[in-house]
Amino acid sequence: MKHDFTTFLDRAGKDSLAFDSLGSKEIKIAPKAPEDGFDFIPMWVADMSFPTCPSITNAIIERANHPAFGYYEPSDKYYDSIINWHTDNHGFIDLTKDKIGYENGVHGCCTSAVQVLTQPSDFILLHSSVYVGYRSDVEALGRRSIYSPLIKDADGIWRMDYEDMDRKLKRYNIHLSIFCSPHNPAGRVWEKWEIEKALEVYERNDCYVISDEIWCDIVMPGHSHTPMLMVNDWAREHVIGAYAPSKTFNLAGLIGSYHIIYSKYLRDRIAKFGRSTHYNEMNVLSMHALIGAYSPEGKEWKDELCEVLNDNCKWAVDYIKSNFKGVEVSMPEGTYMLFLDLSKFCEERNISIGNVLEEGWRVGVGWQDGRMFEGPCHIRMNLALPKSKVMEAFERLKKYVFT
Repeated sequence: MKHDFTTFLDRAGKDSLAFDSLGSKEIKIAPKAPEDGFDFIPMWVADMSFPTCPSITNAIIERANHPAFGYYEPSDKYYDSIINWHTDNHGFIDLTKDKIGYENGVHGCCTSAVQVLTQPSDFILLHSSVYVGYRSDVEALGRRSIYSPLIKDADGIWRMDYEDMDRKLKRYNIHLSIFCSPHNPAGRVWEKWEIEKALEVYERNDCYVISDEIWCDIVMPGHSHTPMLMVNDWAREHVIGAYAPSKTFNLAGLIGSYHIIYSKYLRDRIAKFGRSTHYNEMNVLSMHALIGAYSPEGKEWKDELCEVLNDNCKWAVDYIKSNFKGVEVSMPEGTYMLFLDLSKFCEERNISIGNVLEEGWRVGVGWQDGRMFEGPCHIRMNLALPKSKVMEAFERLKKYVFT
């Protein structure tokens, strides 16, 4: 490979939530610091222990060498980079500058859309397992979450329950849903026919959709991301697409997401709401980071990354099935997260998921409590780090936790 995905990037002391919040009383979801004798392996926060693509750092450095950071407007190159990336990689058609709008994070897009399209006490449909941030997006604004569970089929693949979705949309008079594609933490890359069936349910119930596609570039070989906006004409009038280069290129700390909205009605209302704070504005270095990411070198780096992540996930899933009796896991089709189901393991040993988590933290494996993702006896694990560290983490788990 041209790029280095084997050297472990030690982020301790470098403003890293994954490392520097260990044992924090303020950040209650952070793992406890490991016992003496164990170094920490970060497998909880959804960012990577790889250095980002060199074209990104080069773009930032080049801009930073010009010592002026005054007011500015996003350049045509910024919009062209987004248009070309989604046209070439995801099959977008008729994507133009006016359909793209900056957002201070995907959460900023979600909260603007929630406030524009719903009223306090309204219900919003989500799938469970669920990305934990959606719940706060919904409930902090006085709305209420309703979950439609994903169900594993006979082959262990997570599927949507369309009848349950339809029933809950009707029962609770729901007109907005947040859809995660690819799905975090289940790791599903929805096939086109699955999205088509979901859209039929949404259309039948006059339900708008926020489609969070921040993971759209992290897709394993043999799978292909289908943008919801590209499925049919109804979607283009009723779907808000939320995107960012942050998951793909390890840029969460730079802040720089964007929406793609084809409907002028939706676009005007959501963009106006975002602007009303006067703080929904891009950092100039964030703009240049995106341009560096959405470049030919960025595409090459991203493709190599997906190969590495696919290898890590395959190895980990095989290791779990061979060594961790009572633990169920599915091979992710996208993202770099595993979602472990420990229901049988905990039941057989009469222990709680909390006990298992703490035993992992004790030996330096920083995995994440899946209960906040609506997984009652689950653990979420981040595999975006060198394979040697993945192997070390699982060997510790075998020796000290799953004995």
